[in-house]
This record gives sequence, structure tokens and C-alpha cells, in this order.
Amino acid sequence: MNVRTLCLSILYEGEATGYDIRRLSVDGEFAYFVEASFGSIYPALAKLEQEGLVTSRTVPQPGKPARKIYSITDAGRAEFAEELLGPLGDDVYRSPFLLLARFARILPKELVEQRANEHLKRLSESRQKLDDVSTNDGCTAADRWVINYGRSVLDVAETYLRTHMHELTELAKADPRKDAAE
Repeated sequence: MNVRTLCLSILYEGEATGYDIRRLSVDGEFAYFVEASFGSIYPALAKLEQEGLVTSRTVPQPGKPARKIYSITDAGRAEFAEELLGPLGDDVYRSPFLLLARFARILPKELVEQRANEHLKRLSESRQKLDDVSTNDGCTAADRWVINYGRSVLDVAETYLRTHMHELTELAKADPRKDAAE
């Protein structure tokens, strides 16, 4: 999924500003699909507007810059549905923790263990976010299915890390400075 489709998906659910789209794609309910920067959202919205797939209106705010609020058009709804009919790309998973794990052999054992525990905490917090969202009365059956899928993925990651953390910490060096001097 690209940023264009992400914008359409968020606007399909209701009006939003570019800031709202960014927030939803980073911290909100769309954070699990595609991450989008302001530098990619606003050009995508401008192009969607040129194509007649979204409209915008400017709303003045006292003492602040005016807000530009975007809405999806009927043509935009049809385009979004058409995008969903097309082939899906591969899921993308990036993890700074896995990069650290890949190079655990050059790091101090204590640091690797600390980072693994921090990652476990983040997994748990992500799981709690999904638990909180799943109790929202506005969740549809499809929302719950997606949330449960995410919870299952987090459960597997957490279980694997808990049961195999000792293997990772054993890969780390007891004292990398000493090993580097030899």
C-alpha cells in the first residue's frame, strides 16, 4: 500500500487534515498499515485533489493558521475500492531491535539484555494499545479481526523473545573492549 491509498483509506472513514492523517498513520489505528511522512502526505493529497478524488476546504482558526480539511469524493471512494482489488505488495517489517540482535556479538551482554527487556516492554505496550482499541464501541467486526491478527503477531514475538532471550544474550560479549584489545 502506498501513501496515496493510505490517504484515501483514512478519508474513506471521515474528513481529516494532513496532520490527522500523519497522526493516524504513526500512532493511530492506521499505524499498522503504512507509515507516512508529512513530506509524502501533502503531495499525495494535492495530487488526489487534482484528480478529483478528494476535495478540501479551509477553516480559519483564531490566532492560528487556517486548517485545510480534506474529504473523499465518490470518485475517490471508487478509486480506493479499485486499489483494494489490485494485487497486494509484500508486508514490510523493519525493526531496530532486530538490527541490534543481528550484531549482538559485538555488544556487551548487559546492553543486549537491557535492549531485549526494553523491546519486550514495547511489545507489551503495543499489545495493550490493541487491547484498549478492541474494547472501543466503534470497532467493526473487520476492525476486531485486524486487531486480533495484530495481537497474535505480538504474542508470538513476545513468546519467542521470552523463551529465546538467553540465546541472544549468550551471543553478546562479556566485555567487548577486552575482546577488541586482543
